[in-house]
Amino acid sequence: MSTITGKTNLVGLLGQPVNHSLSPIMHNAAYEEMGLDWCYMAMACESKDLKKVTKALRYLDCKGLNITIPHKQEVIKACHKLTEIANNIQAVNTLIPEKNNQWIGANTDVEGFLTPLKDHNLKGKSVIVIGCGGSARAVVMGLSNLNIKKITIIARNEITLDIFVKSMSHLLSKKHILIEGVNNKNFNISPYIKESDLIINTTPIGMNKRNNKHENIPLGHEIWDCLSNKTILYDLIYTPRPTNWLKLGQQKNCFTIDGLDMLVEQGAFSIRLWSGFKDVPVKTMKSSAKKHLMV
Repeated sequence: MSTITGKTNLVGLLGQPVNHSLSPIMHNAAYEEMGLDWCYMAMACESKDLKKVTKALRYLDCKGLNITIPHKQEVIKACHKLTEIANNIQAVNTLIPEKNNQWIGANTDVEGFLTPLKDHNLKGKSVIVIGCGGSARAVVMGLSNLNIKKITIIARNEITLDIFVKSMSHLLSKKHILIEGVNNKNFNISPYIKESDLIINTTPIGMNKRNNKHENIPLGHEIWDCLSNKTILYDLIYTPRPTNWLKLGQQKNCFTIDGLDMLVEQGAFSIRLWSGFKDVPVKTMKSSAKKHLMV
């Protein structure tokens, strides 16, 4: 990374936890190659402090912020206005500086999520999304562009699940995509897993756990006994790489995707929004992240 001087501008990540994040590694590698005198930092922030922290960073002329778990919906309150995508899914992962010390809320997760799926034909297919938080909203928005047949949302909190399904159904009905919410505490989800063509984990379960405990696998270990080798598994988590869930899928000869490509692509889209530069060194971002994961 270039030397930090009195002229260096601040950009960064807000979330909790953030100590596992690869974003500083890949962003700072990109800035150096682009000749941007910026420094990207991961900053842990509790939910109760989110509004104060985002306001303070804007007053400090922070050039941009990424937002991660668990703040992607709460941070909307700190935004002066939202981009169309962020407004549609009511989730923000990128803050863009606005005049009068305000923020514009954007979402680059949608583009980032779609990139690893560009070579897969999912027309008319059935998809499971595990979780119903801010990342799940971006995933469903992305899936709505792939001409799929049905999305099943699996989550434990029935109230949150119901709100999620109702809020996304208006978007999907325009695309003639069915959406269903299933509470995995009250229903047998094995039939859904058996017939699913793509399953996406949007929860933090399995993050940064370098062991083989079954508790680190979404929905528990036993439920995946019925998994078909035709099913694609997509885990938004990128550390460890692969997660225990993806290892299980690999044992069953499933095609697996981890969250590294999504992380890199959404980060590159964020840089474009902050800097105005279209040419962002995506390959450098990914290679620097991979090297750090191997340490």
